[in-house]
Amino acid sequence: ARCQVDSEDHSSIVDDVVGENSDSGVEEDDQDLDVNLTSAPGVETVYVFPKNSAKLVPAGEETELLVGLKNDGKSSLGVMGIRASVHLPYDHKLLVQNLTMLRFNNASIPTSLQATFSYIFAVSQYLQPGAFDLVGYIIYDVEGKAYQSVFYNGTIEVVESGGLLSGESVFLLTLGIALLLLLGLWAYSQVQRLTKKTKKVSKVEVGTRSTDASLDEWLEGTSLSKTLSGKSKNKKN
Repeated sequence: ARCQVDSEDHSSIVDDVVGENSDSGVEEDDQDLDVNLTSAPGVETVYVFPKNSAKLVPAGEETELLVGLKNDGKSSLGVMGIRASVHLPYDHKLLVQNLTMLRFNNASIPTSLQATFSYIFAVSQYLQPGAFDLVGYIIYDVEGKAYQSVFYNGTIEVVESGGLLSGESVFLLTLGIALLLLLGLWAYSQVQRLTKKTKKVSKVEVGTRSTDASLDEWLEGTSLSKTLSGKSKNKKN
């Protein structure tokens, strides 16, 4: 069975709950119930972060947590509310934030049945990203006596909201691009240096005789050949 909140009349219905108390009103209140409560025998709890196995909690945005309550006791129990708080992971005495108290009216679970309640909470938008501990309690009464059971006591990861890239991600991305540009400039300078070295070619002298011979062969039989031949003779004399 699952208890769902109706946004219009703030009522919740627990399936498989018989009798006149099958309809249960739900209201939110910031006032806490008595915190010095113990767990009733025969009551078991379970939790699920729907589609959020990594337990990522965006700061300032709503996060859903499903709370399952099973009654294996001898008497029916009435669910009174759900509350939770955020603590520093290294010391639970250091309270970071008390989350909204969710109250239920006339939500009863007979013996040998179970129900699931949706608890929607939001951590402060000013909370710095990082790991925190979340402690959640579901409060109920059995034969007029109040009890509470811890349904979650573990770590959550608070992340920045409002975009795919956080400030840290943008910084790392910018740093990576800068390193790639520097690497590209270094590689370009190395290529330019190698290119200049390959362009340096030693000078080769060409003999006069071989050049003259090729010219004489090409101009053989022309008037220019005779002229050049005459000049060559004059130089020898």
